[in-house]
Amino acid sequence: MTQIICGVDVSKTRLDASLAPDPAGASFDNDAAGIAALAAFCRRHGVELVVMEASGGYERSPFLLLWQDGIACALVNPRRVRSYAQAMGILEKTDRIDAAVIARFARAKGLRPAPPPSPGQQRLKALVARLRQVTGDITVQKQRRATAADAETRQSLDEVIALLKRQSRTLEGEIASMIDDDPLWSRLAEAFRTIKGVAGRTVARLMADLPEIGTYSNKAIAKLAGLAPLADDSGSRQGKRHIGGGRATVRSILFLVAEIARRFDKSLADFHRKLSQAGKPKMVVRIALARKLLVRLNAKARDARAACPNAT
Repeated sequence: MTQIICGVDVSKTRLDASLAPDPAGASFDNDAAGIAALAAFCRRHGVELVVMEASGGYERSPFLLLWQDGIACALVNPRRVRSYAQAMGILEKTDRIDAAVIARFARAKGLRPAPPPSPGQQRLKALVARLRQVTGDITVQKQRRATAADAETRQSLDEVIALLKRQSRTLEGEIASMIDDDPLWSRLAEAFRTIKGVAGRTVARLMADLPEIGTYSNKAIAKLAGLAPLADDSGSRQGKRHIGGGRATVRSILFLVAEIARRFDKSLADFHRKLSQAGKPKMVVRIALARKLLVRLNAKARDARAACPNAT
């Protein structure tokens, strides 16, 4: 039986839907009433999967509400959908056309439903994202203070910095409490911290942005983080390997922590020295070191999950 897929182009105020292989389509408001109408539209046409692009957060509400209404959904990368459209010769771009392309892309890729994370996982991710924003704001305000010419401006900036630091401490406390109160997360945190240099913020970032750690193979988790070398060969030509895609927030913290960890871990230090002495470019060494650290973290997470099989 042919699977019916509904592609949805998401904007701030509107949801444009298009079915595949059927040509039916409709438009709905991006609010609770419109999402309920979209769910009814999908049930009426026997839709088995709704697929939408990750659209800067505007997709979050329809994605969660459709799942709550019993409609299976999945998210796709907008760049991949656009590349697919160009490959198929679809150069026009409207909301209705985009919805149809999403549906065709989902059928071609054989996409499967991707359930939303648990409420706890969603809250942890939101807290970690906010902590990252506050930390960045503190850095910016300190830079401004360093160049401030008058005392009044410096006092104003000091007040802002003090407020941001209080928020940072509050967020860190809430994140730590969430991790300590969850049996699996607390076990994972304990395992990660056995690597010297891995501190609380790194643990939180991994929990929030890489929840799959310990459930994927080393190769798959490296690719998920964007640290796996990608081939670029053609015929007899062997091109340079490079990294691409993946989760930038995870990759950035691993770059930083790997440099710290090698100061305390002889094997990481030896690995770094070996690559450097072999004449590898600095960025290649940096990527390889971060990937090696991630593989270790993945192994520790796998063991921690095995010791806590009933945790979710």
